[in-house]
Amino acid sequence: MFYDYLVIALYFILILVIGVVFSRMASKSTSDYFRGGGRMLWWMVGSTAFMAQFSAVTFTGAAGKAFTDGFAIVAVYIGNTFAFFCGWAYFAHRFRQMRVDTPTQAIRGRFGTQNEQFFSWALIMFSFLNAGVWLNALGVFTSAVFDADISLTIIAIGVTVLFVSVLSGAWGVVASDFVQTLVVAVVSIACAIVALVKVGGPVNMVENFPGGFLIGPNMNYPLILIGTFIFFLPKQIITMMNLHDSFRFLNAKDSFNARKAALLAMILMGVGTIIWFIPPWAAATLYPDAAADYAQLGNKAADAVYLVFARNAMPIGTIGLLMAALFAASMSSMDSALNKNAGIFIRSIYEPFLKKKNIQNSDRKLLSISQLVSFISGVGVILAALYFASLKELSLFQLMMSVSTMVQLPMMVPLVVGIIVKKTPQWAPWVTIVLGFFVSWFVMNVFTAEVCASLFGIESLTERETIDMDIILTIAGHVFITSSFFWATSLFYKEAKDENKQETDQFFKNLETPFIADNQQDEVDRQQRKKLGNMVIVMSSGILLMALIPNPLWGRIMFVLCALGISGIGFLLKRSSKVKTTSP
Repeated sequence: MFYDYLVIALYFILILVIGVVFSRMASKSTSDYFRGGGRMLWWMVGSTAFMAQFSAVTFTGAAGKAFTDGFAIVAVYIGNTFAFFCGWAYFAHRFRQMRVDTPTQAIRGRFGTQNEQFFSWALIMFSFLNAGVWLNALGVFTSAVFDADISLTIIAIGVTVLFVSVLSGAWGVVASDFVQTLVVAVVSIACAIVALVKVGGPVNMVENFPGGFLIGPNMNYPLILIGTFIFFLPKQIITMMNLHDSFRFLNAKDSFNARKAALLAMILMGVGTIIWFIPPWAAATLYPDAAADYAQLGNKAADAVYLVFARNAMPIGTIGLLMAALFAASMSSMDSALNKNAGIFIRSIYEPFLKKKNIQNSDRKLLSISQLVSFISGVGVILAALYFASLKELSLFQLMMSVSTMVQLPMMVPLVVGIIVKKTPQWAPWVTIVLGFFVSWFVMNVFTAEVCASLFGIESLTERETIDMDIILTIAGHVFITSSFFWATSLFYKEAKDENKQETDQFFKNLETPFIADNQQDEVDRQQRKKLGNMVIVMSSGILLMALIPNPLWGRIMFVLCALGISGIGFLLKRSSKVKTTSP
């Protein structure tokens, strides 16, 4: 374990260095702190969009689902890929064209100041829940690796994330996301190749999967699985391509880069969907009793399957890289949430309060307050994660899906449908959310999976079928009932009573007007490429040194190839950062 500890320690040092290196770029203004001043290149924005959706749940809860149920988990990630495709086709560039620093400023333009205040508080609280789920997932895995107390693990990781987010704002968050994307890619590809070799190829992996690879065990009604695939498509569009999650694309330097960022995220998610689930699929055949090694995790035991695979099949040091990838995934999701919360609080809560009191604050003072808000938000996320850690009866996948379908979906329906439906009364968003929460409650307590099954003459469902049916019914309720209700509120719209009409018209005008970067952008582009190129080369050097770890020859070669691949990216970034001069 010495080498694993060393790899993790060096990784944390690299992340802290990134925070320091990019802190100057975030210290100029609050706009720089919240969204990098809207000057980031597509490959930075695309990687942070991808990483924000990735999270440690992929390596833990989702991996556990892949280990037990086979191909079914791909439904969620195909939904993610499709949502990013929709971002490329319609949403991403329009989000950048809103010309705002924070998502709630866009909500104010579309729905008015009262809804801005409502969503500001609601979205901050939801971020605590969502980031808490991600941090808990990382805590579960890390505590299993090091046999440490899960609560202390969550606190230690949370405090580390606070440093980068508070110090360097959006620049540090997005820069670390890019480096972390490379870490995730290296670990995923290496583990996938070894897994396929160990299991005897993809054909053997599929044919030998317990209970059947495509359908999996405990699934007597495959139609439920098909329903999961179908309903996850609209669900992921609603939860990813809405005004709240537009923050990912507000960083882009122009409309064109925002679209390219969505395209990159789509490609990464589409390719990664298959690659990173190969190890748990192979482990179902190679190590069928893997969950028994971590019985202390209760129903979360299967979520440690990636760890079991790495310990048994990969060269020494890989667990350190795997943990670095897990830290990368969770830190990306958490630091994005902290940075976003700071922006929402300052722009939509604190500044309007100062305006009412006729108090003037300099942008420098607001920047300091933003850092304080990031710190307080981080404490809130840590507390949420500690609470989720106490819920032993839920697997991480169930926990993620419960928060996503029951809480996130009803909140986001007005924020995505409102981009398409232009005329709705002021009360439409919050009344829709109230109805949405009722729909979630109704499915959970009244129209449950068992009740629905009985309507079709089905006497009983397996636990897996019940969980999937509950998810399908909740999504269907929000797609058909909650969304339709918001759409129908346009029938009650009265233009004469619309106090926000001018702002709304301007919002939709901006939405369709391309944004073009100014002539100061070239120097910022050069800095991004140079600084990240240096960081990537440093990281590749560290991975190259892992070839010195006493491993079989194939293990040493694996680390050398990983280092060469990453260093090539760093070299290209540095090369592109050089100022091009023209001959007289």
